[in-house]
Amino acid sequence: MSQTTYAGSAGAIKSEIETSTIRAISWRLIPFLVLAYFFSYLDRVNLGFAALTMNADLKFTPLIFSWGAGIFFIGYFIFEVPSNLALEKFGASRWIARIMVTWGIISALMAMVSGVTSFYVLRFLLGVAEAGFFPGIILYLTYWYPAEYRARFLAAFAIAVPVSTVIGAPISGLLLGLDGWMGLKGWQWLFIIEGIPSVLLGIVTWFYLTDRPEKADWLSAEQKAWLKAKLDSEIAAKQAVKHVSLGEALSSPKVIALSLIYFGFVGALYGMQFWLPQIVKAFGLTNTQTGFVTAIPYLFGTIAMILWARHSDATRERVMHVGAPLLLTAVALGVSSSLSDPALTMVVLTIAAIGVFCCFGVFWTLPTAWLSGTAAAGAIALINSIGNLAGFGGPYLIGWVKEATGQTSTGLLVLAVLPLLAGILVFVGGHDSKHEFAGQERVGH
Repeated sequence: MSQTTYAGSAGAIKSEIETSTIRAISWRLIPFLVLAYFFSYLDRVNLGFAALTMNADLKFTPLIFSWGAGIFFIGYFIFEVPSNLALEKFGASRWIARIMVTWGIISALMAMVSGVTSFYVLRFLLGVAEAGFFPGIILYLTYWYPAEYRARFLAAFAIAVPVSTVIGAPISGLLLGLDGWMGLKGWQWLFIIEGIPSVLLGIVTWFYLTDRPEKADWLSAEQKAWLKAKLDSEIAAKQAVKHVSLGEALSSPKVIALSLIYFGFVGALYGMQFWLPQIVKAFGLTNTQTGFVTAIPYLFGTIAMILWARHSDATRERVMHVGAPLLLTAVALGVSSSLSDPALTMVVLTIAAIGVFCCFGVFWTLPTAWLSGTAAAGAIALINSIGNLAGFGGPYLIGWVKEATGQTSTGLLVLAVLPLLAGILVFVGGHDSKHEFAGQERVGH
């Protein structure tokens, strides 16, 4: 039976085919991609926990640790755009499988770090191996989800970031307790045990992921037809306004502005991620206790991220939903730098984490609102690669300030400048929601 749907409008009636298609896609893709990103992120940031014992074992100063934490993002930056263009060419299943297997192997090899040089080399290679995974998935999800669903499902995918700490922090703390087993240090077991699942999951990815909706034998012919019509109408509406080539996208002032906004966000995210275990450990806790306490801000961040993204989709508003959380993060990081009470410090850092993760899911609706195809692949990769340079800058900033002042808290105050500037830039730049939801006011079924 044919029926007209007013997609995305308040109190909209969704057709049965729309509901069943989105549900089928979500059950098939999101849990698997969340699991993959969980291990990706865990293998990237478990260095923060390894540092609790590794730094002393290998005599790493705060600055050496900061360089090692950050050099990952240099390799990541260099290979990000080529990697995303390769995904567009070779298909998601093959390329993402390649990424996961290589990063899992290199992450496990981190157990062989014996000095500064091997530390830097392996962290750089880990960045090279993982380049393209996150922007590749962001691009991949645009193949499957119409604009009105993107914020909530981008957030559902990105939930792996805080969850990797909620689950991974206690596990990492416990793995450090394997110190001495079979002649290896606890931090070595941490890298080995957390690296192997990525290799196994990468092999599964080759066979499990479907490159495009038209190849999905798990969707009915009617579901494929509905999805194709919906996505084609969106792309046509975008291109009717202006067809953006890859070159135009990469040099667009809007893409550069989004890269700077993401830079501010990422600086805050990784500054906290790499240093929070050491901040918490300084409260006088054991490694295991540190793991559980570190997980608290991320647990609240997880819940807030999902609710905030759903609210953004429901209201069709993006600017306030990206800018306000960034400003909240800046204020919270600034306040945390002047606190000495452990409980109060954790409350304020939890507020900072809520701000960071509320921004995360909604941010990626901004570039995908007006770009498609190869232009989207290149621009998403460029934004992510420039933004992730802050993954070098954020941790390094804190390490440099800590070495100069002896206090991590002062580093948090300096770090607060990044999300502050990013938040202001969001409000200055604005966003054309009409463009994002073009062609969706009336869709026939």
